[in-house]
Amino acid sequence: MINVAPSVLSADFTKLKEEIDTLEGASWLHYDVMDGHFVPNISFGYGILGNLRKVTDKFIDVHLMISDPAFYAPKFVEAGADLVNFHVEAMDSVEETKALLKQIHDLGAKNGITIKPGTSVEAIKPYLDDVDLVLVMSVEPGFGGQSFKESALDKIKQLAAMKKDHHYVIEVDGGINAQTGQLCKEAGVDVLVAGSYVFKNPNRKEAIDSLL
Repeated sequence: MINVAPSVLSADFTKLKEEIDTLEGASWLHYDVMDGHFVPNISFGYGILGNLRKVTDKFIDVHLMISDPAFYAPKFVEAGADLVNFHVEAMDSVEETKALLKQIHDLGAKNGITIKPGTSVEAIKPYLDDVDLVLVMSVEPGFGGQSFKESALDKIKQLAAMKKDHHYVIEVDGGINAQTGQLCKEAGVDVLVAGSYVFKNPNRKEAIDSLL
């Protein structure tokens, strides 16, 4: 079964609850956190996540695009994240990465690891026994509205082939629409993150249904 995770980065925050209420058919929400350092953009923090948690019971998937995920991950769990994933590129060692993955679990949330377009699946092989989710970025992280990089499909296929020995789900984020979403599903993805494709569509249910 495919889950669709609309990215709230593309929502109208002057009417956040109304925006979330239009997402019929989507069981997840994707929450992008950017610090202006790890990526060249700034989004929002755990305070706004706490407000979002009050207006929805959807599964909230927090994607930390930040330089210090070890410091901030617990704060996002406390604010209401169901899952916190962070970039392998932001970590200094295998030991630190495994410790943070364990800490997120110990705090009661699911965890995940993320790779940029230029990072190979090899970089996250040490963690595949420890994670609930692997996020493959199909654009460079930092800004919405970019074009899909087809190199993500090979990574999804690699991860799908290895998944039988583990328990993670595969998520893809960046440039997702009905056409690229279909390619990702054929490659073996489980969760499709879509921002502008959903929120800029006048018929959001139709957009979400096209991804399922």
